[in-house]
Amino acid sequence: MAKVEWSAGIDHVSGALSKPGKNPQHSCNKMLLGTHRTAATTNPNCNRLFLRKKVERSTPVTAKEVKQRSRFGAVASAVAARAVDLSKMSADQMAFAAQKDQPDGKKTMLSFLWKLEMDAYDQEHNG
Repeated sequence: MAKVEWSAGIDHVSGALSKPGKNPQHSCNKMLLGTHRTAATTNPNCNRLFLRKKVERSTPVTAKEVKQRSRFGAVASAVAARAVDLSKMSADQMAFAAQKDQPDGKKTMLSFLWKLEMDAYDQEHNG
């Protein structure tokens, strides 16, 4: 197994170091992905690099996928708007605090807002 010594100032690398883009003139054909983790093992520092070829989708987008994408986009917009809406903020904070310690409660405010807006979207569009 190779050992990598990073230059001064770099402790670890995590994420996509290069991505294949849509413009063939300014992109590479492979994705270079670096991961870093610290684990309680004999070697606590684990850095890994992965190469992944550019993949073209072989099937057309289905109607179900289009519906899921539009649902996600609508809910994401509603969550972003609700997060800064001062008229709902204090009520949302109180409702979040009341449910967060419940067994099925959401642990973060963002996940709580996503649940509220997802339920509202589903009720409006599915009956």
